[in-house]
Amino acid sequence: MAGDTPFRKRRLRRTKPSEAHQGGTGPAEGASAPAEPRAALPASPGTSDERGRPASLEAVPAGAAPQEPGQRDGADPASRAERLRGLRRGVLKGGAGARAMAGRLADRIIDTAPRIPVRDLATLRRQFPGLGPEELADKLVAGACNATATVGAGIGAAAMMPVPPAMLAELAAEITGVAAVEMKLVAELHEVYGLRPPGNLTQRSTAYLTSWTEERGIDVSRPTTLNAALGGQMKRELRQQIMKRMARDLPNLIPFMVGAAVGALMNRRDTRKLADRVRKDLRRHQVPWDRLVELPPLEQPERPAKELPEGYDDPGR
Repeated sequence: MAGDTPFRKRRLRRTKPSEAHQGGTGPAEGASAPAEPRAALPASPGTSDERGRPASLEAVPAGAAPQEPGQRDGADPASRAERLRGLRRGVLKGGAGARAMAGRLADRIIDTAPRIPVRDLATLRRQFPGLGPEELADKLVAGACNATATVGAGIGAAAMMPVPPAMLAELAAEITGVAAVEMKLVAELHEVYGLRPPGNLTQRSTAYLTSWTEERGIDVSRPTTLNAALGGQMKRELRQQIMKRMARDLPNLIPFMVGAAVGALMNRRDTRKLADRVRKDLRRHQVPWDRLVELPPLEQPERPAKELPEGYDDPGR
C-alpha cells in the first residue's frame, strides 16, 4: 500500500467512446436524447446574450411612446401649456395697465402744459445780463438739468422703502414733474433763439408740447409743424413718449437711496440730450436779436403748475 499512488494524484483514464457516438447519427438503442440544457432553463436577468439598446427596448411595453424631455421630470404638457397661458395673460395685463397709465399721464400733461409759466426774452435778458444767445441757452439748460435731477433725487428718496402701491404714484409724479421742467425749457429756448410760435397761450402751449413730444424744435415758418389741435396722432406720440419715460425711470424706484442717485443722474442726462436736439433745430432758423421784431410780453397762467420744483425760476439756480 505504501508504494501505491495516492488517490488524488491518480490520472483518470479516458473511457473509450461508445460505438453509438463513433460515426453514428443518433443515440444508441435504448438511450434517450439528452435534453437541451439552455432551452429548458429561463434566461436569468443579466445573463442575456443580447446587449445594448435592443435588449433595453424589450422591457418597454408595446405601444408605449418614448418620453419627451419635459416629461421625464413628471411635468404634464397640459400644465405647462396652462402656465404659459397664465404668463401670457399676466404680460398682456401688465401691458394694458402700462398703456392705461400712459393715457392718464398724457391727459395730465396736456392739462399741465398751459399752466407752465414761461419767461419771455426781455425777462431772461434782465435776469442774465451781458450774455449772448448761446451763453443764455447754456444757463437755461444747466438750470433745467439741476431741476430734473432734483425731481429724480426726490422721487428716489421717497422710494427708499419699496411700497408697491405707492411706487406707481411716485413714477407718475416724476414723469409729470420732469415733463413740466423740460417743456418750460423748450419754450424759453424758443424765446432765446427768436422763434416764438404764433397764437395765444393755449396754441403756444400746444406747440411747445409738440416740440417736447417729438424732441425737436418748431419751425414757425412751416405751419404744418404746428399742431393747432391735440389730434389722435399727437396723443399717440405723447403716449409713446410717456411709455419711453416710464421704462427709463423704472431704475429710479430702486430702494435704499440707490434710486435717488440713479434718478438724478439719468434725468440730468436725458434733459441735456433733449436740449441738444432742440437747440440743433432752432439754430437752423435762428433770428438774431438785433433783427427781432418787438413782441408783447408773454401772458402768464392764472394757476401756475405745481409740478415745477420750488425756486426753478431763480437766476442763481
